[in-house]
Amino acid sequence: MHPIAEKTEILTAFPSRCRTLVLRARQICPALSVFLLLSVLAPLYAKTKADSESNFSTEIPAPESEVLQAVKAVVNDEMIQGSKEYNRDRYVENASPATSSPLFPPWTDPGHVFYKVRTKVLAPVNFKASNDEGTMAVRYVVESKGPQQTFVRIDAIFVEDFRKVAHRSNGTVESAEYKDIQEHVDALELKKKQAAEAEQERLQEASAQRSLDEKKEQERTAAVQAAPPSSDGPEQHVQNLRHQLERLVKTSGTQLKSAPFASASNLKTLDGGTQVLVLVITPYWYGVETEEGQHGWINRSQLESLP
Repeated sequence: MHPIAEKTEILTAFPSRCRTLVLRARQICPALSVFLLLSVLAPLYAKTKADSESNFSTEIPAPESEVLQAVKAVVNDEMIQGSKEYNRDRYVENASPATSSPLFPPWTDPGHVFYKVRTKVLAPVNFKASNDEGTMAVRYVVESKGPQQTFVRIDAIFVEDFRKVAHRSNGTVESAEYKDIQEHVDALELKKKQAAEAEQERLQEASAQRSLDEKKEQERTAAVQAAPPSSDGPEQHVQNLRHQLERLVKTSGTQLKSAPFASASNLKTLDGGTQVLVLVITPYWYGVETEEGQHGWINRSQLESLP
């Protein structure tokens, strides 16, 4: 079959306007018709080829919510892993997230779809025979297969701006992007595991503290129940407490001071054996009240407990 006739048969799969344009050009100039045919077919063929097969698909043992979170992080990281521009290294930079790409037909199957696109890429590596400037696109499809199982499909393609020739990745881009997604999922799983362990530890500590508090309360209750009943009434109890706070002046000539300092002024000279009531206790001084109701300070070394 003549090449022009073969290309004309291919056109039957495309809109009638395209067929009419090429057929008219064929009547005028066969060479022109070939050029127009290639111009029409190239982008459509590129899109058809882009969707004809998937370079990468797998299932990740994680819930869909975690995988979606990981994929969104990768889509928005502005990098396309597994490739690089002609005169650069590491990876393709300045990629942008997108809701669709003309390099792929609209996705009609189940799942969540994401795109990452970089325009004006010069001869990216790992795309066979990509020797021109064009657009690179990566498509990600995420679909739940169960509570802990999520399907992921990744496609990568590069289409030249001038010739509209499509070049599929050799799988390196898809594998690198998947590795990045898996690392994000692993990080989320580790964070979730650490949070669960921390919560378990908190619950164990709270339980241990409750047990300790209950034990102390039981010991206090047992001590109260085991203590002999007191025959002292309220008045006797007050007297007992007062007796514990009373002190005797050791020697005559002891000075009742206006402040807890040796240099403070003297308020009164006390005889030995004088009883005072301790109101304030400091490391070296007692704040006391005499039997006459006078308040002052006496050095602790000058007082002794009642017999």
